[in-house]
Amino acid sequence: LAPERLYQKLFGLTASKTASEKGWSREAIIRLSAAVDLACWDIVGKAAGLPLYRLFGGYTDEVACYATCGYYREGKGEAELRDDLQMMVDQGHRGFKVKVGGLPLQEDMERLRVIREVIGDETDLMVDVNRAWDYKTALEGVKLLEAFRPRWLEEPVSWEDDRRLLKKLSQRTNIPLSGGESEFTSWGCRALLEEQAVSILQFDATMYGGFTEGRKLAALCELNHVQVAPHHDCFIHAQLVASSPAGLIVEAFTDPERDPLQAELYEDPPVIKDGKFKLGELPGLGLKLNEAAIEKYGTRVI
Repeated sequence: LAPERLYQKLFGLTASKTASEKGWSREAIIRLSAAVDLACWDIVGKAAGLPLYRLFGGYTDEVACYATCGYYREGKGEAELRDDLQMMVDQGHRGFKVKVGGLPLQEDMERLRVIREVIGDETDLMVDVNRAWDYKTALEGVKLLEAFRPRWLEEPVSWEDDRRLLKKLSQRTNIPLSGGESEFTSWGCRALLEEQAVSILQFDATMYGGFTEGRKLAALCELNHVQVAPHHDCFIHAQLVASSPAGLIVEAFTDPERDPLQAELYEDPPVIKDGKFKLGELPGLGLKLNEAAIEKYGTRVI
């Protein structure tokens, strides 16, 4: 069992002649290496008879989570937006991340007014721009957002010089800035930290790095006083978040119509209640794939 060695071997293919000759894209290799790494660590946990969050440090066995919701949709009006949000409120969530950047600023602010009205003043509101604003718009946006008291503002500036612009924007607002999901490697995340661009790092171990690199990033965040709130898949990333003092929260997708995989992919996953869930003592990831969901959504490649 040597997940670090195997990860380095797979990642090394990104610069190999073999990959070039066979037409393997760098992105595909990086994503493959992450998936294999997660599986390897699951095996390590099972061999040790311990859940991964304990192997990784065991800082806590309870993880906070928030619901991502409030998406744009063609023809979606205020009534449908209210219904979407109310469903999340009724599920017991205490934190809500919503989208902006798809409309002019003033229209987005009106959407946020409706959203804050539905979720209430005592809950956490996170705002995700998905890199849709230029720097000038972001400067105006952070001023308008202050009225809604966001817990963080995610990926608020366009991609081409985002690390430098995030740093500049952070000096003009008290709203914590976050990012990292759109990075390609852990070195990109390191650059975000070195630039002092974010207060919250949102790397995605299912897309790049796996747990091998994710553990390093969590440690780096702790030493740089940056919190960890990984992008996507709450039940996988909970193992990292629970292991580290830098762990903040995980991202849940609990609308079964829009995001059926979270509802169907695992048999008997942890139960989200009042905006958090406890991790059990089952070894490894503590998750069992639902064969019916694999058959329903999967694509056989070999």
